[in-house]
Amino acid sequence: MALYWLDPEAPPAFPPTHLALPEPNGLLAVGGDLTPDWLTLAYSHGIFPWFGEQEPMLWWSPTPRCVFLPGQVHVSRRLRRFIRQRSDLRITLHRDFEQVLMACARIERPGQPGTWITEGMQAAYRELHAQGAATAIAVWYGDELAGGLYGVTLGRVLFGESMFSARTNGSRIALAAVDWLCRQGRWQLLDAQVESPHLMRMGATLLLRQAFEQKLDTWVNEPVVNLPPAGWEFDLHAFLQDIAA
Repeated sequence: MALYWLDPEAPPAFPPTHLALPEPNGLLAVGGDLTPDWLTLAYSHGIFPWFGEQEPMLWWSPTPRCVFLPGQVHVSRRLRRFIRQRSDLRITLHRDFEQVLMACARIERPGQPGTWITEGMQAAYRELHAQGAATAIAVWYGDELAGGLYGVTLGRVLFGESMFSARTNGSRIALAAVDWLCRQGRWQLLDAQVESPHLMRMGATLLLRQAFEQKLDTWVNEPVVNLPPAGWEFDLHAFLQDIAA
């Protein structure tokens, strides 16, 4: 099967995702650009960029797809107790995007010699964030950034790009916060892209490409409902009440 070349000077366009290679799983195309038009078109069709510092620009649509649906994130009794007892817990939505982005780029990951969140990637997602199409959940213990995740937000879908944990339960609380927002109506689908043991333990589901894209067709252009009057502010009090229930 052929690997498609995308002309960065041409209008953004991608081949059908069913033409992605089976090995490596989901590799669809090479080339293109990281402008907001390219990125929003890609994500709206379930395609995302993923490549290293010395690699060409690669675009992927793996199957099966690792996702969370509202209410699926597993919040254990131990994690609930940890959250309730953490009196210095703060959670922010959207406004600490830069800190989360850089923490994801810098954190050491087992088995990875470097980061795929290159300077070009960082600039691209900053631009999406400035347009309101990328966001981040940041978990703070006092003034210390304990964990978080960032991703692209289109309609009622959050396409998770990266997650990190610098302190105990930092990333777990970030996932629990996203799930709470999903149950409030902010998002109906969290795309976690590729499965990992950690994500599966947290309650992720695997969807074949066709089923995943059907959900995108339903939700990616759906207007957001139940967005609080404060917009991007995270309601920590309501979240803690839900955790205590």
